Amino acid sequence: MGIATVNPATGETLRVYEAHRPEEVERRIAAAHEAYRQYRTTSFAERARLLRAAAALLDEDTEDIAHTMTVEMGKPIAAARAEAAKCAKAMRWYARNAEELLADEHPAESDVQDSGADVARVHYRPLGPILAVMPWNFPLWQVIRFAAPALMAGNTGLLKHASNVPQTALYLGDLFRRAGYPEGCFQTLLIGSRDVERVLRDPRVVAATLTGSEPAGRAVASVAGDEVKKTVLELGGSDPFIVMPSADIVGAVKTAVTARVQNNGQSCIAAKRFIVHQDVYDDFSERFTAAMNALTVGDPLDESTDVGPLATEQGRTDLEALVDDAVRRGATALCGGHRPEEPGLANGWYYRPTVLVGISPEMRIHQEEAFGPVATVYPVRDIEEAVTVANDSAFGLSSNVWTRSREDVAFFVRDLEAGGVFVNGMTASHPALPFGGIKRSGYGRELSGHGIREFCNATTVWQRA
Repeated sequence: MGIATVNPATGETLRVYEAHRPEEVERRIAAAHEAYRQYRTTSFAERARLLRAAAALLDEDTEDIAHTMTVEMGKPIAAARAEAAKCAKAMRWYARNAEELLADEHPAESDVQDSGADVARVHYRPLGPILAVMPWNFPLWQVIRFAAPALMAGNTGLLKHASNVPQTALYLGDLFRRAGYPEGCFQTLLIGSRDVERVLRDPRVVAATLTGSEPAGRAVASVAGDEVKKTVLELGGSDPFIVMPSADIVGAVKTAVTARVQNNGQSCIAAKRFIVHQDVYDDFSERFTAAMNALTVGDPLDESTDVGPLATEQGRTDLEALVDDAVRRGATALCGGHRPEEPGLANGWYYRPTVLVGISPEMRIHQEEAFGPVATVYPVRDIEEAVTVANDSAFGLSSNVWTRSREDVAFFVRDLEAGGVFVNGMTASHPALPFGGIKRSGYGRELSGHGIREFCNATTVWQRA
């Protein structure tokens, strides 16, 4: 079976790799298991040294790996450079903070005296080889935000990356090798989705993390549950972007456009449903539609491009089906709603930035995630209706709120069903803040202290003198 790089801007197959044979997969699992036995005993200082070395190499490689990401999955080149820089930042953050994040916890003596202990503490220990099943949309960042904390905790990693980004996947395995990590600490598996179950059922693989679609998450969680293995899942999102009457409308519109079309609209945490108070609905909608319609769609290697192609042809087909269903059922496209008409874009998987209004519950796009540059806009009468519409989703990854009212903020923080509430800004992941969702957006957390402790054994140490 071949694993290929196909340029989404042209549809051209650039390179095909042979998938790892079962014996090679076995060798790599064995190497991860053996490496863990020694690596888990290394000091935080040594782990930090290695991670900083990897970050320095990534800095040097930025232009090359940015070009690779753009060619493999279509993100604009400026965004690809920013992704590489974000990864290096997160690696240095964990190198600097991991020891403190995993420091022993000591309950108050008065709380444990009746247990009979003279001393009691919680000690964090690594678990072992962790399988990471990662997506193509942020092919570097999604992996690093798992790998940096996992390696700093003393675990080893096995990466099953999306099959359309094999060059980025191989780069990541090579990056940690070049940084000086012991053989087997972090390895890429060039395998298809059907081979994930066999790896996850291997007794030497102790846990898994997945970022991806809801069906993929269900499949991995089912196997892991059968094997009684820990999982962290970050799945889809259909994040609300709420605009209240007191909002800075100009700032809200500018941010809304970026929030919807970042990464060509292919982001779980991209704002997708724009819920606008009726008092400012007309103003917001007019400005937002004009800004979306003015975006430059084109070659992602061109520095002037705002929106590149979708990563896969199937992804564009799925997006078109959502838009067509909505329009057929009565929605109106204020802009876009079709492929670009420029001849130079005909061979790529492009789609015009689109704004849909007149959305009703029976439309698929009301409940399904639109993974591309398509926004839905809803008018609401008041704050209660805004929350009702926002929570009317199977997903609960993050949310955005634009208001100058403290009372509004308190209401939304209390009642929005999401893993994050971003006020007067755009949802983004940051190494110091926990990231993850609720409902069908998954469970568990990445990043921050919460993320590094997900794949640790919180060990109770009870001691009598």
